[in-house]
Amino acid sequence: MVESTLVEGTPVESALVERRAVFDFEIEFSNGGGLQGQDFRLDIEGDDIADDALADYIVADLRLLMVERVRILRKRIIAEKHKRS
Repeated sequence: MVESTLVEGTPVESALVERRAVFDFEIEFSNGGGLQGQDFRLDIEGDDIADDALADYIVADLRLLMVERVRILRKRIIAEKHKRS
């Protein structure tokens, strides 16, 4: 999203602040095996996201099945433009 503002009478476009979660994760599957990710980034709405909501989001985003457990590690929220429209 872009909003227009005026600075000293000159129209200027400034991007609204968007947030992304940057985190590591470990996923265990109920039929064995697992998946890990480091410095994974996901667009989020708002200023923060709970670990369980982030775990649900990544499982849905990656379309994973038979997930037994998700661990979210080293989560931080950064201000960065969303990559998806």
